[in-house]
Amino acid sequence: MATLTLDQTEKLVYQRPDALEEVYTHYCPGCTHGTAHRLVAEVLDELGLQDNAILVASVGCSVFSYHYFDIDACEAAHGRACAMATGVKRVNPNNIVFTYQGDGDLASIGLGETMHAAIRGENITVIFINNAIYGMTGGQMAPTTLAGQCTTSSPLGRDTDLTGAPIHIAELLGTIPGVAYSARRSLHDARHVLQAKKAIQTAFEAQMKGLGFSIVELLSSCPTNWKMTPNDALLWVRDSMVPVYPLGDYKVHAELEGKRGRRN
Repeated sequence: MATLTLDQTEKLVYQRPDALEEVYTHYCPGCTHGTAHRLVAEVLDELGLQDNAILVASVGCSVFSYHYFDIDACEAAHGRACAMATGVKRVNPNNIVFTYQGDGDLASIGLGETMHAAIRGENITVIFINNAIYGMTGGQMAPTTLAGQCTTSSPLGRDTDLTGAPIHIAELLGTIPGVAYSARRSLHDARHVLQAKKAIQTAFEAQMKGLGFSIVELLSSCPTNWKMTPNDALLWVRDSMVPVYPLGDYKVHAELEGKRGRRN
């Protein structure tokens, strides 16, 4: 591929992060997994972590994420990413270890592994994609599905009298002493994307300082399974998901200088 060169009157404002492979992804049009990937890669570049980071990929729509990041990576069994990341980090304590997980993987089959890694204060980072549905397997109801939301397994809408209320991971983990940083952001517009990047950076900084478990929950769109256009899906995140899942910092360790808990 030809290398772009700039003359003295031009300024480069946008390029592919070094930590991202130059490949096409398998994600559906309008899915914000790609946005989340880019943010993680940008943070890895800016913190100088590309050669020191290890990704633990989950099962779900992001199952092939190890193909998209130009870093060391491995694949965990369904729901076991935090358990695998624990082992990877303990035998490689000088590496930055992070998981990339969806809501079905982390909040359902993997909830036990996630909770106990947080309780132990494992010094790992979790990037948690919440799109309120099982994306890869056909759009079934997930633990994060909103009350009344229609899915392939709740065609009349989620009945919370039968299934309980949506689980709030960021708030839940924010109560655990072993957690250094727990935050929720959204990917539905440019301003919130920038805020999401800052939260991801803070989560990695928590691990670099050895402060314990860190997690960033990202509200994400799933146009295919929501049966919406990409633009309508972003509006649905803004109008339907954000009121249920308030954005903000739910736990900020005192040693994260200049990072103050807030609601957005």
